[in-house]
Amino acid sequence: MRKQIVAGNWKMNLDAKQSQELIEALKAQSLDSNVSVAIATPSVHLAAAVAQTQDSSIDVVAQNMHQATSGAYTGEVSATMLKSIGVNTVLLGHSERRAYFHETDAQLAEKVNTALDAGLNVIFCFGEELEERKSGSHFDVVSSQLSKALFHLKANQWDHIVLAYEPVWAIGTGETASPEQAQEIHAHIRAVLTAQYDAALAESISVLYGGSVKPSNAADIFSKPDVDGGLIGGASLNAEDFAAIVNAF
Repeated sequence: MRKQIVAGNWKMNLDAKQSQELIEALKAQSLDSNVSVAIATPSVHLAAAVAQTQDSSIDVVAQNMHQATSGAYTGEVSATMLKSIGVNTVLLGHSERRAYFHETDAQLAEKVNTALDAGLNVIFCFGEELEERKSGSHFDVVSSQLSKALFHLKANQWDHIVLAYEPVWAIGTGETASPEQAQEIHAHIRAVLTAQYDAALAESISVLYGGSVKPSNAADIFSKPDVDGGLIGGASLNAEDFAAIVNAF
């Protein structure tokens, strides 16, 4: 059975004190024990967050990492550095990394390889721009992003991959794909995986929806058969809102 997962992406928000306070507030919430809960904190907070969540079921996830194992890459963080502080999962391919830092599918394929080689799990993000949705090319865009970044992997490596579909037009805009639109694209993702690998693998992969998920719409989105949870942005910065989304299953 696929895991139900809700992961909060804090992006570049919260100082050290605010991070500590939010984690404590989240730990005080009553969270559905059947749902895997994760928070992706800024890199400077990762070690403290790992220590602070040791007595809870909350996983701490990195927002990014470099594809090289080490070297002269000032300001970057490696997979082995993340592992050394107790981080076991990294978010890769977020639309903001693609847009603002010009990360390509080829570069992301390298990052995925490096992460898996280091023993990290990967939450891999992908999704179409508004123009691509309007033109009807969103299915092709999603297929291409998956193929170029992930289809070199062997079937057993997918045990360490979670997919996060994020329509770029719905991130931070207040716009949200309808539950029907989310189901349609998530079903397409499984069909693409089935064609490349097999139905058993496709059915085993957790596919999250990311794009303005709120307490008010989470239950409808999560009720769809191919939606296994959410990658949450703004709402993850409020403990009560985030808990409501976790409990929306």
